[in-house]
Amino acid sequence: MSESDPFDEIVAEETDRDPDLAVIEAGSRTLRTQGGPPQADVPSRPEDPEVDKALRDVEAELATRWGETKLEPSVSRISALMDVLGEPQRSYPSIHITGTNGKTSTARMIEALLGAFELRTGRYTSPHVQSVTERISLDGAAISAERFIETYQDIKPYVEMVDAQQEYRLSFFEVLTGMAYAAFADAPVDVAVVEVGMGGSWDATNVIDGDVAVVTPIDLDHTDRLGSTPAEIAGEKAGIVKQDATVILAQQPVDAAQVLLKKAVEVDATVAREGLEFGVTSRQVAVGGQLMTLRGLGGEYPEVYLPLHGAHQAHNAAVALAAVEAFFGVGAQRAEPLDIDTVRKAFAAVSSPGRMEVVRRSPTVVLDAAHNPAGARVTAEAIGEAFDFSRLIGVVGASGDKNVRGLLEAFEPIFAEIVVTQNSTHRAMDADALAAIAVEVFGDERVQVEPRLPDALEAAITLAEEEGEYTGGGVLVTGSVITVGEARLLLGKG
Repeated sequence: MSESDPFDEIVAEETDRDPDLAVIEAGSRTLRTQGGPPQADVPSRPEDPEVDKALRDVEAELATRWGETKLEPSVSRISALMDVLGEPQRSYPSIHITGTNGKTSTARMIEALLGAFELRTGRYTSPHVQSVTERISLDGAAISAERFIETYQDIKPYVEMVDAQQEYRLSFFEVLTGMAYAAFADAPVDVAVVEVGMGGSWDATNVIDGDVAVVTPIDLDHTDRLGSTPAEIAGEKAGIVKQDATVILAQQPVDAAQVLLKKAVEVDATVAREGLEFGVTSRQVAVGGQLMTLRGLGGEYPEVYLPLHGAHQAHNAAVALAAVEAFFGVGAQRAEPLDIDTVRKAFAAVSSPGRMEVVRRSPTVVLDAAHNPAGARVTAEAIGEAFDFSRLIGVVGASGDKNVRGLLEAFEPIFAEIVVTQNSTHRAMDADALAAIAVEVFGDERVQVEPRLPDALEAAITLAEEEGEYTGGGVLVTGSVITVGEARLLLGKG
């Protein structure tokens, strides 16, 4: 390559950047805010017994298909389904989101911003916390059980037609993706906000051509399928970057950034990078969340309140804002920023169930779906910043296919003791096997084993309350989205 090659110039700029460009000013001052955090929109089971039975029947049929951990890397089946459905995913523009951590929270923020600007939105995210209906949202709320059932029944004949033609039947995730795209077209939506299931290139969602492609921070996860280095994983995730799109990049490892930037150059995509074209200018801890100043593609957005905890959520907010600016043409067709009052209103209404979510007080119980070492590190940092726990008890139930040792090592500095458990799914790591690793990380005296999640929650709450001097005791339930969802139900949410 010559010295004038545009990719060389972009990579040089990325590699030589000051890593502290987007400096976080984590203020110690507590700010009073109005209203408190919004209620998370997690649907419960339908109250009507007939509807509940019909939903269970659909869930049972979906459960006969390949689960989300078994896949054949190809978009041939979902493409065939889209073809027989009349290409519903082509009937609206879309914002496509990939990355290792932060995808769902970022999607929710993008959805809130678009909705505040009076666009009708469809959002598709995974996995769900409590109900499968959460995965498909219209206008900021999960679709009703009735609509979920109706959508499934509408596309079922076409699904069976494709099943008969393909070497493998459509998977659980592929059918849900088809349902989402059909529901969005039927609504109809003005814009779809779509989170990949895994990777990018061959993910079932990748039959859309996103006007905006968003890449949240890349780290090591699903290494058996996506690659063993950030660069290899970025190669898979770069598959969502389409011709002439705008790419919004969160801060990335340099080798991952190089891969993503090269793909952008190949398809003539416009790139905006956190820390250069946009970012977090400052933030301060506030009651129930944080107060931020964001620098977007169109200028500064001061005094934006976000009712979510942690530096990582501020970075997700900056990425979400840049994505919506790009969707509206800010920085390209127009120079002026988005209306600041609308932006503030949107962020103040954001919720993200199971992400640093407080579900009980006295003692405080926090749920967080961190399930890999990178996610655990940012959660541990956020806990230290947002709460003044004198004694924190961890409840951890993980999936067997994750880097469990790395997860536990990230939490070791903040947990006084850990209660290891397991959730109810076949993917759950056996509690005794998890305990064996936990003992190596924490030492025998700090580990308690409770295979049943209700017993684990009770044990952790008892430990948090154990001694009078520990009036600042708390509990963090983590390790898996499924563990968090089941704990949420047990603690009376949904």
